[in-house]
Amino acid sequence: MKLGFVGLGKMGKNMAVNLAMKHKDEVMAYDVSSACYRELSEIGIKPVDDIHQIASAGIIFLSLPNARIVENLLIGENGLLEKLSRGQVVADLSTISYDSTIKLHNALMAKGVRFLDAPVSGMEARAKDGTLSVMCGGDYETFEYVRPYFEMMGSNILFMGGPGCGQLAKLINQLLFDINAAALAEILPMAVKLGLDPEKVGAVVNSGTGRSYASEFFIPRVLKGIFSQGYFMENAYKDLVSAAELSANNGIPLPVLSAATSTYQTALLRGLGGEDKGAMIKVYEELLGVVFRAGARA
Repeated sequence: MKLGFVGLGKMGKNMAVNLAMKHKDEVMAYDVSSACYRELSEIGIKPVDDIHQIASAGIIFLSLPNARIVENLLIGENGLLEKLSRGQVVADLSTISYDSTIKLHNALMAKGVRFLDAPVSGMEARAKDGTLSVMCGGDYETFEYVRPYFEMMGSNILFMGGPGCGQLAKLINQLLFDINAAALAEILPMAVKLGLDPEKVGAVVNSGTGRSYASEFFIPRVLKGIFSQGYFMENAYKDLVSAAELSANNGIPLPVLSAATSTYQTALLRGLGGEDKGAMIKVYEELLGVVFRAGARA
């Protein structure tokens, strides 16, 4: 069975490569940029210039930046849905909002096209290694049908429940990560302001009870002044928007997340959207007149 893959960014490209390396039949790929087409052709992937060529695949995987792009591609004017037939499967690996996911599920199911929301967790290195976590929502039978292909891209494949549950599970994980990153941004500059050595503080945090995935990933990079190895804030902000919508629509108070969101928004207003979440620390460094870098002092 032919597979299709749409979206060849940092994550998508690596997921497509893993599919191609482990799947015996043809894997087609499409992106608005053809920059990596030659490289992918050399390992057996068939790049296509027209998105509608992807419609011939039995299963189509998407890895796209946001809900607007996913919606336009599938159900927009001249969207891919027009070319799809009953029984085909679209598995959306993107991280988009719950509301958009339900909208897409309903539109595709009305035509008999099966839809899975299957956002992934894990950064570029895990996409390369094929060890991503995949959180899936939708019909269980469809999930079982696609599971072997998810296992070509990830090592932790979880069925979370009905339509939208994959996106909800991913959102929960991302929000906890966002809170951790915002907390690091606020607290670490205070340590320097009070006279502590940044490297020693980093060692304490990452060997103590304050440790988190965010601290383990960001502290070593912040100490070196590296802010380009994680997901850019301007792209990740959609998670906080989704949380605010769910909070408002369901009457759920989220005071800690609201505070973290304020730090995030301040960083975006300061022009840091093209850097990763570790760059939120620059907001408080500027406020306190310090830097949390190796060799720095208050």
